[in-house]
Amino acid sequence: MQQTSVIILGIESSCDDTAAAVIKNGKILANVIANQAVHEQYGGVVPELASRAHQQHIVPVVEAALKKAGVAKEELSAVAFTNGPGLLGSLLVGSSFSKAFAMGLNIPIIEVNHMQGHVLAHFIEEADGTSNRPSFPFLCLTVSGGHTQIVRINDYFDFEIIGETIDDAAGEAFDKVSKMLELPYPGGPVLDRNAQQGKPVFEFPHPKVDGLNFSFSGLKTSVLYFLKRELENNPNFREENLNDICASVQKTIVDILLINLKKAIKQTGIKEVAIAGGVSANSELRKQILSLEKTGCTTYIPKFEYCTDNAAMIAITGYYKYLNQDFARPDLVPNARLKF
Repeated sequence: MQQTSVIILGIESSCDDTAAAVIKNGKILANVIANQAVHEQYGGVVPELASRAHQQHIVPVVEAALKKAGVAKEELSAVAFTNGPGLLGSLLVGSSFSKAFAMGLNIPIIEVNHMQGHVLAHFIEEADGTSNRPSFPFLCLTVSGGHTQIVRINDYFDFEIIGETIDDAAGEAFDKVSKMLELPYPGGPVLDRNAQQGKPVFEFPHPKVDGLNFSFSGLKTSVLYFLKRELENNPNFREENLNDICASVQKTIVDILLINLKKAIKQTGIKEVAIAGGVSANSELRKQILSLEKTGCTTYIPKFEYCTDNAAMIAITGYYKYLNQDFARPDLVPNARLKF
């Protein structure tokens, strides 16, 4: 039987952000994130360092979230946590803490698929009562460093992948090209900022892939050879054309994404369209998704704080699972390659 108030503590630790959030009856009360600056000097996430940092951050982050929410731990209905996909060591920290914390309070635990959380972030109700949730069914373009998918969402937990990358994710392409351009870590947001000051004057090829699937490995290769060729002719080419290169690469990636998304809209007839995942923070992608409104679509773009890894999306997914009494066993183990 549903309680008068369902209060969920959400914990996210799939990569290098330690996050905790509190949601009450679907409304966000707190969303706290601790970033890990230690990876900047390496130009990417070092898994062992990430798991150690999670161990340092998780207790103070949970304490901060509960304090900000004005909720005592005894008031919690359940603890929801990311069980995958992600870095195994990082997932272990979040899952182990969640199990122990819930056991001490004698409340259930709820496992959450990280990518499912990104999609359901659209159903978070803000503290002032506002929300902008899609109607079922809707299409969601989920784009991150590890995933690129077009998903048909029929219900809260009825997901159907109708298109996905056959090699690299779009976010990975952004990150790898950023390294080629010698941009600081994390490269994706930096490339986006530079792109906004440039023009897409360089052309890169689009892959030929069957159906609604994607491919980005060829794009990375073409950019690599493009830079090598131009730098042989002009050693200063990269610095002199940085903004235009960024704009050209960004436009190519977004165009590839939008071409297939438009195909999916046509094939399914679904006009409710959302984006989710870390790359949904990209300015050009957000702009192009909004342009679908001109074709009769209704579009849904998450707030920036719900684009990158966060615990609010884990808590809201946990909330709907709680309503279904969908609880996890205490012997559950994390799955680094967890599927929908």
